Amino acid sequence: MEKGKKVKALSGVALFAGLPEAQLRTLASITLLKRVGAGDILFEAGGPGTHFFAVLSGKVRVYRAAPSGKEQILHVFGPGNAFAEVPVFEGKTYPANAQALEESVLASIPRREFVEVLRRDPELALGMLALLSGRLRGFVTQIAQLSLQEVPERLAGYLLLLRAAQNTDELILDLPKGQIAAYLGTIPETLSRALKKLADQGIIETSGVRVRLLDPEALERLAGARG
Repeated sequence: MEKGKKVKALSGVALFAGLPEAQLRTLASITLLKRVGAGDILFEAGGPGTHFFAVLSGKVRVYRAAPSGKEQILHVFGPGNAFAEVPVFEGKTYPANAQALEESVLASIPRREFVEVLRRDPELALGMLALLSGRLRGFVTQIAQLSLQEVPERLAGYLLLLRAAQNTDELILDLPKGQIAAYLGTIPETLSRALKKLADQGIIETSGVRVRLLDPEALERLAGARG
């Protein structure tokens, strides 16, 4: 990809949104493009945090794996999202694993060169701090949902996030149901019961990977319960 196209791709990443073109060109000069296939592992927990990434196309999950084999999905990143910036910023190891969920194109930014850019450009450093603060708020919300809410309430919040991302009431589930269950901190059987409960209440209608929101207001009330 020529530098001009790389600059345009980086401008679509939330972390770099609003940066002047000169700063984007500086970032483009140190950015590597990485094409990965579905199922490819990008890094594993405990590995050195040498690069952070931004999704240009495709989808990546970040997850923790217990010795028993059980997995907990921490986040799913799509186009425009940066991830793994915290360990890179700290100069520490990756605290979790990352895997491509589908064929994806990633911007890979090496720590050494990025730190040098930050030293020269305080505005970019402030942008990084803003992203980290937003990510922290997101994790606090997720922890609260997982610890205080029942599965139907967590599911309602997840469906509302999909609604905002897809800008429609005719949703397509963006992950296999097993992975959605892991993301919500439950098991597939419980997720299926929660979907059926919402359908029985006339809030949603399901057909395979498609979910139609019949009563978004009721979904919003449910997502806010005890949250």
